[in-house]
Amino acid sequence: MQQNMYTAVTKQDGDWWIGWIEEVPGVNCQEQTKEELLKSLNVTLREALEFNREDALRVAVSNYQEELVLV
Repeated sequence: MQQNMYTAVTKQDGDWWIGWIEEVPGVNCQEQTKEELLKSLNVTLREALEFNREDALRVAVSNYQEELVLV
């Protein structure tokens, strides 16, 4: 799997750290430390990307091609 870079937006809110990934809607977490938050965001982002891949292939069913798109 190709490694990509994403942007985590983080901030402390009271006793908690909250954060989200700018480029992927729905990837957000809350933890007690910034380090835990970044780990949770990483895991959650990986899971979301894998789910999106599986969903895209399931919808395509058959006779499809996968193409890399550079932005």
